[in-house]
Amino acid sequence: MRSAPPGAMRVFGASEVENILEIGPLIEVLRSAFRTGAQVPVRHHHTLPVPGAADATLLLMPAWQPGRYCGIKIVTVFPSNGTAGLPSVMGNYLLLSARTGAPLALIDGRMLTLKRTAAASALAAKYLSRQDSEKLLMVGTGALAPHLILAHASVRPIRELVVWGRDFKKAQTLAANFDGRRLRARAAANLAEAAAWADTISCATLSQAPLIEGAWLRPGQHVDLVGGFTPGMREADDETIARARVYVDTYGGALKEAGDIVQPIANGTLMESQIAGDLGELAQGRAAGRSFYNQITLFKSVGTALEDLAAAELVYETARH
Repeated sequence: MRSAPPGAMRVFGASEVENILEIGPLIEVLRSAFRTGAQVPVRHHHTLPVPGAADATLLLMPAWQPGRYCGIKIVTVFPSNGTAGLPSVMGNYLLLSARTGAPLALIDGRMLTLKRTAAASALAAKYLSRQDSEKLLMVGTGALAPHLILAHASVRPIRELVVWGRDFKKAQTLAANFDGRRLRARAAANLAEAAAWADTISCATLSQAPLIEGAWLRPGQHVDLVGGFTPGMREADDETIARARVYVDTYGGALKEAGDIVQPIANGTLMESQIAGDLGELAQGRAAGRSFYNQITLFKSVGTALEDLAAAELVYETARH
């Protein structure tokens, strides 16, 4: 990155963000952020009609720490972009001084989101997945999938990877990219068999209907649901929720926006009081993680502006030093 004049706003492209946000330090920055907290209003969520295509979503995600930093992420999700060879998720993050309001950095929001989302799942897995987890199933082949694979492999001794996607060729391509990189990787055509095989199941899709069925699960597994971010989206069925000890990234987001939480509560499968904890409570030691070896755990990630702010601070502070 070219050096900027003193006081000028810095601009960070996707490659710079990816290089700066190494998974290990980012996980620890997120853990610290969830311990200390910040002011995080529930994100603004707007539906954008797209003529001739699926509706899109505009997300506005602000957060601030008084006297330190303030930031807002502007994200668009256009599900039909794949047909045009474009990413479905795009955006930018604006980091400001919380003392003066001065703009400090404009950061590629798509890469920031990919990295912090994967790190949040890995942070949850450190509390919730078995320490001897060696087999990972990745459900979904989009831009987030490789980051989730690397993140889970950074916190557990993952040795085998299976990839499932609606497009089998894309699953094969993603698996091939990882095969031999410390992992034995392959694509799977049968999702039920792959789910029963895995120690950790990570889902990153835009599915409107459940993909993971609770009948497939076996004791000791950890289920990581990342893709669904509206009340109408589901990645796991009610039986999965009923069999698992359920955790969320934040109560505010999950109880309002996560179909995998909202729908089971609405139909009586899950009570709000049965949610075992969020990432803040886990990081602060106020909620227990995995209680026994054969427990099925489930983490529902919706995304929070706290994660974006922490990751943006890490980008900016790293570049300054």
